Amino acid sequence: MNERLIVALDVHNIDTARNILDELDGIVSFYKIGMQLFTKFGPDIVEEVKRRGNRVFLDLKFHDIPNTVANAVYSAVDIGVDLLTIHTLGGFEMMEQAMKAALDGEDKKLRIVGVTMLTSLSDAFLKDILQVYDKSINDMVLILAKAAKSAGLDGVVASSFETRKIKEACGSNFLVVTPGIRPIGNDPFDQVRVATPEQAIKNGSDYLVVGRPIIKADDRAKAAMDIVEQMKRGAE
Repeated sequence: MNERLIVALDVHNIDTARNILDELDGIVSFYKIGMQLFTKFGPDIVEEVKRRGNRVFLDLKFHDIPNTVANAVYSAVDIGVDLLTIHTLGGFEMMEQAMKAALDGEDKKLRIVGVTMLTSLSDAFLKDILQVYDKSINDMVLILAKAAKSAGLDGVVASSFETRKIKEACGSNFLVVTPGIRPIGNDPFDQVRVATPEQAIKNGSDYLVVGRPIIKADDRAKAAMDIVEQMKRGAE
C-alpha cells in the first residue's frame, strides 16, 4: 500500500525537502513536485528525488496550445518524470498531442493524468463565476474524465467523491489520483472536497496525494505510516 501514497513536497526550501526525503526513506517512494518547488529549483530537484530511488509526480498542470504542451511533455520524459498532470480543459487536441509525446519512445514510462476540477472548487464556482446552472462539480468531473479517456490519457486527478463514477464510465484501469486527503481530525485547510485515506481507497482511488498532514507533522514518519495503515483498512 505504501507505493500508492504520494507525498507532496510543497515546501519552498531545498533543505526542508531533503529532510522530508530523509525522514520518509523506506516508508514513501513516490513524491509530488509542484509549482512551488519546481519554479525555484527546476529539474535539479527532480533529479535529486530520482537519484534516491523514488518516483516523481510532476504536478505543473500544463495548459497551453497543443504544440507547447507536447514539447513540455518531451522535456518531462527527458528528466525522468513518472507521472505528470495536464489540464483537461486544455482541450482534446492538447491532451492527444501530450500523450503522443509521452508515447514517443521505445519504453513508455511517463504516465499522464488530466486535472478535472480542482478540489478547492465547489458548485458555487460553477454558478457564480461560470454561470453554469444545470451542472454540478461532480457532473463536470465526469464529463472531463470521459474526454481524457477518449484522448488517451492514463487517468485523471479527482476527489474521492467522483472516483466510483469515473471508474464505471472509464474502466477500472483508468487511473484516479486523489488529492484533498485528510486523516480524521486534520484541518482541511483550503480544500473543499476532502476525504480520509480509508474513504478514498474504499472508493477506488489508485493513488493518494498527501501534503500538509505529513510534511507539517512533528513526526513525519509516524504520520506517513498512520496514513498507510488507514489506506490498508480501506482495502479490506
